Amino acid sequence: MTSLLAVTNLSKAFGGVQAIDGVSFEIQPGAVHSIIGPNGAGKTTLLNMLTGIYVPDAGHLHLAGQQLAGQPTHRFAAAGIGRTFQNLQVFFNMTALENVMTGRHLREPCSLLHALLRTPALVRAEAACREVARRLLHLVGLAGYAATLADAMPYGALKRLEIARALAAEPKLLLLDEPAAGLNHSEAREIDVLIKKLAADGMTVILVEHNMKLVMGVSDHVLVLDHGKKLAEGAPAQIAHDPRVIEAYLGIEQEGGGRA
Repeated sequence: MTSLLAVTNLSKAFGGVQAIDGVSFEIQPGAVHSIIGPNGAGKTTLLNMLTGIYVPDAGHLHLAGQQLAGQPTHRFAAAGIGRTFQNLQVFFNMTALENVMTGRHLREPCSLLHALLRTPALVRAEAACREVARRLLHLVGLAGYAATLADAMPYGALKRLEIARALAAEPKLLLLDEPAAGLNHSEAREIDVLIKKLAADGMTVILVEHNMKLVMGVSDHVLVLDHGKKLAEGAPAQIAHDPRVIEAYLGIEQEGGGRA
């Protein structure tokens, strides 16, 4: 199967700290790929390079054959990469429906003349945009919040709102940066169900997450980072029993009973 995303020898340093060191991997279409690792392993740095926020010092990044490394952020979005953030990036003074509509800007016709004249074509486009946004709110289980201001929504709902907005751009690849962070068990379960639903519909997902129950429950493939390098990769069951992964997370039991 031809990979959707191919990453080759990607590296990034900040001063004297090598955040990502020669990482290579491939993402297959229609699957959930998780990236895990201890704090400081380089997960978010890698995600930022996959979306153009950081320019890699070396390496290549191809999405569906298109070279993106070094391109501006909007090129990544236009190529089909959508993303959510660990820290919420929603418009709190806008309704849930309006938040999702903002995610459609790459897919909507843009003309100053149409906007000034309020042409019938613009009115039709706005109506279609609202309908897409409503469908996405329904998909993520937030149909009842369409007219609710974001600042009045529960935290768990806001996490799913951000996913709906990312989906509004019709991405080929959806990157989720710790979508379960700060959620209780019930809210995390809703994220679990949503990711499985997206995968069942054919969406390709990259998940960065500390909730190992969620990771092991939704992933087809897991990549493990440690100190900026690829430590291991494979099926969830394989990763869960890899001694190197266990050591990276838990440390090595020493003779005195302590941890290395």
